[in-house]
Amino acid sequence: METAFTIRDLDVYYGEKQALFGVNLDIAARSVTAMIGPSGCGKSTFIRCFNRMNDLIPSFRVRGAVLHQGQDLYARDADAIEIRRRIGMVFQKPNPFPKSIYENIAYGLKINGVKGRQKLDAVVEKSLRKAGLWEEVRDRLFASALSLSGGQQQRLCIARCIAVEPEVILFDEPCSALDPIATGKIEELIMELKSDYTVVIVTHNMQQAARVSDTTAFFYLGKLIEFDATNKIFTNPSQKLTEEYITGRFG
Repeated sequence: METAFTIRDLDVYYGEKQALFGVNLDIAARSVTAMIGPSGCGKSTFIRCFNRMNDLIPSFRVRGAVLHQGQDLYARDADAIEIRRRIGMVFQKPNPFPKSIYENIAYGLKINGVKGRQKLDAVVEKSLRKAGLWEEVRDRLFASALSLSGGQQQRLCIARCIAVEPEVILFDEPCSALDPIATGKIEELIMELKSDYTVVIVTHNMQQAARVSDTTAFFYLGKLIEFDATNKIFTNPSQKLTEEYITGRFG
């Protein structure tokens, strides 16, 4: 299976505080990988290493290697802006721009130099279709994105991410602010997206990880405790600590 990310001996610090300790992990391309573990265990810090989002925190520093398809994402000549285009991110709370539905998706395309109404129209429709939102909004593309429900806003953010043709989509707790019906739609979408993208999801919801992911990584206190096929992690984990977390003895 093709590897999307290779992580070797990854240490992350915020000032003097170490947040991740010696993480080694390979993430397969065009699959869904879930990160689970209690709050503060380092899973969000970990996936934000993939698109250089931690760079925005002044005290952040990193040691070790984070490679995407062989490219060192922290090499001196690596372009963080280009990395974030290729490795998109959907956040915990939907964050549409205070613009129309259409402009939310067209915005990133325009920044990347895409011109011409026909081309923009085509990409907007394609992205909304991929995000399972086209039929719900096709008649109101120029209404405010803020008029959408929370679940629709989150799918719009996914469509906005898809529009610039990333290779990877990172999800950081994408359903924590959504009701069960909206959550179900996002989960279905995540499972569909893996045919075209590498998907990595951070979730507190273990049932969600079990439903949507192919492989699961369990983090505890900044350390990767176990990484395996999701089915094995949830039915026959190798580590006692993993079993205790999954069975609800802590966390």
